[in-house]
Amino acid sequence: METSNAVAALAALAQESRLAVFRLLIQAGPTGMAAGKISEAAGIPPSSLSFHLKELAHADMVTSRQEGRFVIYAANFSTAADLVAFLTENCCDGQACDLPCTTDAAKVPA
Repeated sequence: METSNAVAALAALAQESRLAVFRLLIQAGPTGMAAGKISEAAGIPPSSLSFHLKELAHADMVTSRQEGRFVIYAANFSTAADLVAFLTENCCDGQACDLPCTTDAAKVPA
């Protein structure tokens, strides 16, 4: 991932509503969610949600597809993985490290 792409992705996620939407879409998995369901689940009015989804799409953090009369949004897992790899590529100064990879926040060292 290029630095400019990482900056765009981080900027898109550096806003409370967009971060909430992205996390919701991560939970939804590759099938994604209709915009109306996202609005309802996140408590974001449709007009505001449209703006936030556009920002996430511009940063390539979400994808969209038409299914009948609905637009389905999904997290772009490839871009998310590239961002994590970019952020950790120089971990431990190139030395083997023993950092845990966990989704349980209680297990992450402070």
